[in-house]
Amino acid sequence: MHLTDSHAHVYSEQFKPDRDDMLNRAYEAGVQTIVMPNIDHTSIDGMLETEARFPQQCFAMIGLHPCSVGKDFERELYQVEEWLGRRPFAAVGECGLDLYWDKTFLAQQQEALRVQISLAKTHKLPLVLHTRDAFTETADLIEQGQDGTLRGVFHCFSGTPAEAERALKLGFKLGIGGVATFKNGGLDKVLPGLGLEHLLLETDCPYLAPVPHRGKRNEPAYLPLIARRVAELLGRDVEEVVEVTTRNARELFNL
Repeated sequence: MHLTDSHAHVYSEQFKPDRDDMLNRAYEAGVQTIVMPNIDHTSIDGMLETEARFPQQCFAMIGLHPCSVGKDFERELYQVEEWLGRRPFAAVGECGLDLYWDKTFLAQQQEALRVQISLAKTHKLPLVLHTRDAFTETADLIEQGQDGTLRGVFHCFSGTPAEAERALKLGFKLGIGGVATFKNGGLDKVLPGLGLEHLLLETDCPYLAPVPHRGKRNEPAYLPLIARRVAELLGRDVEEVVEVTTRNARELFNL
């Protein structure tokens, strides 16, 4: 099996003690492709270093995470724009809105997302969206910016059937992660109504480890657990889930 982890922070400091072993475990588990979201200027060096050391397995995106948006967000976005002019990236992201932790900089988060929507269109790249407690607000901005060329993924999707339908109508895919394995995750009420062509698999590691590793450090080697749960909820063979979601990721990120 060839799985694609469409969202994994494998450059994280949490993996510093065993990064090589962790990526080898991933490969042995069939996770041959990993797409890495950026956070802000502090994560770029570590992410690009990981990509340089594992160029056949790890692929970088570039963007500004909403939790890193503050008073100086324009300076952060300038670096994103500068990097987009230097070299290829798989996507613009992760970006979006986060109203879970702090609403202080909501206006700045919205402006940062508008800028990154524009950058994605200019560079013909997909957007990777973070929408914690902010699906409607994020979808509103995507709708305003959608000119028929905008594409991407609502990463770590855990919303309602109506939200899933709205995301798909906007031309975006849904990133499905460890929440699908949680007893009260809610995706058992959403996924059965969706086609595989709309889905990507992800771990969002080191966060949101799937059952039976919930609460521990997550890693890409656990992606088959998510694939199996998606297959179970959709009533499909796991091989088909792996094949289609990997094809979706390759096409979206031009891998």
